[in-house]
Amino acid sequence: MTDHVTEAVTVLQKNHFKITKQRRTMLTFLSEQPDYYTNVTALDAYMRQLYPGMSHATIYRNIKEFVDLGLVEQQVDGDQARVKFQCDFAHMHHHHFVCRRCGRVTELEMCPLDMSFFENQLPGAQIEGHRFEIYGLCAACSAEQAS
Repeated sequence: MTDHVTEAVTVLQKNHFKITKQRRTMLTFLSEQPDYYTNVTALDAYMRQLYPGMSHATIYRNIKEFVDLGLVEQQVDGDQARVKFQCDFAHMHHHHFVCRRCGRVTELEMCPLDMSFFENQLPGAQIEGHRFEIYGLCAACSAEQAS
């Protein structure tokens, strides 16, 4: 089991979740693709192949719990949901560059948003977070396209 999966299991235990082989399998599967979002339907198919008795509802509930706990990051585009293993447990607040061609996700180290700007526009509101992603072609895909 990788260090990241061990960290994720620790988070589950601290939040009083039972550590099942199915949860470990889901986390391991996602941790093996740390630089890419995985379509939730592909994860569902993988899990149901390994555990035929596992329901769609159980898989999707676990994904939601993982997202809520910060174990995985979720991206929704229309009706397509994709998830990836948390890329930085030490810095939960971070942003990404996503290559539109190959799908590689690169963590960005700084946050360009000043939350006080939004707090001033939303008096009395309690802002709980935000997401910021940049899309384009990574260096490798850009070079390949240029040649």
